[in-house]
Amino acid sequence: MSWKSRQNVVQTIRASTKASLRILNNNNHNTKTIKFGSYQHHQREQRSVISGLTISQNTTTTNSKAISRIYNDPLLRPALPTSPFSMRGVASLGKTQGNLVILGFKLFKDLSTDNYSLIVVSPRNYFVFTPLLASTSVGTLEFRCITEPVRKFVPKVDFYQAYADTIDFEKQIVHCTSNLEKKRDKFSLSYDTLVIAVGANSNTFGIPGVGEYALFLKDVSDARKIRQRVIECFEHASQPGVTEETKLGLLHFVVVGGGPTVRLSIYDIAPQILGSFDIGLRDYATKKFTRKGIQIRTNKRVMEIKANHLIIREEGEVPYGMIVWATGLTDNPLTRNIGDRIMKDDTAKRLLTDDKLRIIEKNSGKPITNVYAIGDCATIKDNDLPPTAQVANQKARYLRRVLQGLAIDPQYVVNPFKFHNFGVMAYIGKKEALVDMTKAVSPQAKESGMLAWLLWRSVYLSYTVSIRNRLLIPMYWFLTLLFGRDISRF
Repeated sequence: MSWKSRQNVVQTIRASTKASLRILNNNNHNTKTIKFGSYQHHQREQRSVISGLTISQNTTTTNSKAISRIYNDPLLRPALPTSPFSMRGVASLGKTQGNLVILGFKLFKDLSTDNYSLIVVSPRNYFVFTPLLASTSVGTLEFRCITEPVRKFVPKVDFYQAYADTIDFEKQIVHCTSNLEKKRDKFSLSYDTLVIAVGANSNTFGIPGVGEYALFLKDVSDARKIRQRVIECFEHASQPGVTEETKLGLLHFVVVGGGPTVRLSIYDIAPQILGSFDIGLRDYATKKFTRKGIQIRTNKRVMEIKANHLIIREEGEVPYGMIVWATGLTDNPLTRNIGDRIMKDDTAKRLLTDDKLRIIEKNSGKPITNVYAIGDCATIKDNDLPPTAQVANQKARYLRRVLQGLAIDPQYVVNPFKFHNFGVMAYIGKKEALVDMTKAVSPQAKESGMLAWLLWRSVYLSYTVSIRNRLLIPMYWFLTLLFGRDISRF
């Protein structure tokens, strides 16, 4: 049934039901009447909302079949509650690249469907455990190890594979575009409570050629492209007739950005890599990279990227076989579209929220009480936290408790969000890692080498999406240890 047809059904029901109840009201003054508009609570009666149509308990059964038809269609209603606070609809906008799907999982997996009618909108129909995304790009793990289908793992959620384009905050409607086939059908969803968790895009800083030639690492599709390109470069370099100069260019892999995901050659405008780590651990990583032949090029500015070389302001043209863009974050289309209404920070252009994770309206400076934002797309005003999985995970757990508490008790006291820093970790290759807990525990709480690598693997294995993932990941770790990485290109 098309959206237009559904709207016609709603209009027909509204007209006919209103006429029927006028007759009933004239004949029986005890029959409660209909009210159009927003949900309103009255102590002597409980009303149910169907796409903006409020119907009392003792209405006529003339249109019961049509009303039931609408109730069973989530595109026309967020929920059919039995009390003002027990069944409020929740619409969630899921992330577009790999760093924050775990947020949606933690929030919606554990959120009770007894209290909320859940609707999830996301352009992909699976969760991704982003901390191990780099492992899939080099063949240590297979892609299926870090993904989990939304419908299988959270079966009680109404899921739509689509992009969220913009939000009408007055009418409480999210306008979406389908991500299926080539039709790009548009539809709208009403909400009572909205959670924005759409993530952020990689910041290209307006540098020419980045979008055309660089690879990113935000989703499984990105990891697949990197893996295919690495194998392709090696295969191309082994072809007969390839010059030595061409081979050197093909086998030069460049990473722009010095975050925890590093490989072979690193260019960064910052004075050092891994800037969030303890200085001793940064020096350790730099020495290890140097010994492995990885070139660390800090204080370098990329001016342009072309098909087979990049232009560095300080070095000129540098040939490459593959370039991975791992710099900062910026806003995505949805957060960009609502930027005229919602306050955003000046650097990464993230949505600003209060300390209860509610987005803040630009004109009034006040929070919108039923719209929340978590993950890479948002930050707390006057308390800017790093866009990491740890921060996102804690925000999701906090918001889950808040939503559950408000569903049970409308007078539930919501305390401000508090972040607990448990430290940072990074894998640096060759069974070595960095673990920095100096800010969380004590200045001496840091480790590097194989022991840190074992801790890194143990922690991330325990945080994976499902039991299926926890079985597949160690199995492929063992297979890689036994037979090496898969270098098939397909």
